Amino acid sequence: MSRLNAVNLDLAQEILSRYPVARSATIPLLHLSQEQNGYVTRDAMQQVAELVDCTAAEVYGTASFYEMFKFEPIGKFCVNICRSISCHLVGGDELVEHAEHVLGIKPGSTTADGLFTLEAVECMAACTEAPTLQVNYRHRYRVTHEDFDRLIDDLRAGRLDGEIPAHGTLARERQHIPADRAAGNVSPDTPITPAWMEAAQ
Repeated sequence: MSRLNAVNLDLAQEILSRYPVARSATIPLLHLSQEQNGYVTRDAMQQVAELVDCTAAEVYGTASFYEMFKFEPIGKFCVNICRSISCHLVGGDELVEHAEHVLGIKPGSTTADGLFTLEAVECMAACTEAPTLQVNYRHRYRVTHEDFDRLIDDLRAGRLDGEIPAHGTLARERQHIPADRAAGNVSPDTPITPAWMEAAQ
């Protein structure tokens, strides 16, 4: 199933209702598609385009800008290991090599059992905690080879299922935003003074 199912289509309508301009919902709808399918399919991009009233090429342009959106199936756990300079200096490249050995795959590949996808990525904005990795966008800091081995064992055994969402989705659970917190409750043309500024006056 590559288009949104009935439940997610209802949720897509709820998401769209939060935005005064439908295109603003493009990224949340792409997340919804990836959550359902494990990656963003061509059909899903076409459906998102229909929902936000733009072309599939525009949706693809948005999705391809962000590394978090995948265009082919990935493992249940996407393991991203940082290779930027801070991580490199404290063993990031060696951690990638260790991960290749432990998982038996190269970066950009998925294990035969479909459990792990390994990616070597650039900066994760955690330079003071290097070397850093992420599993489905959940950070792990100052990772040693032993930490990596323990993490993989825990993931295989299901000990982190409540902590790490599947398919690389960002949310652990779906958030339903109350109507009074939806985008566009106040016209963009209405001047609003931030509370901190009011207090200073």
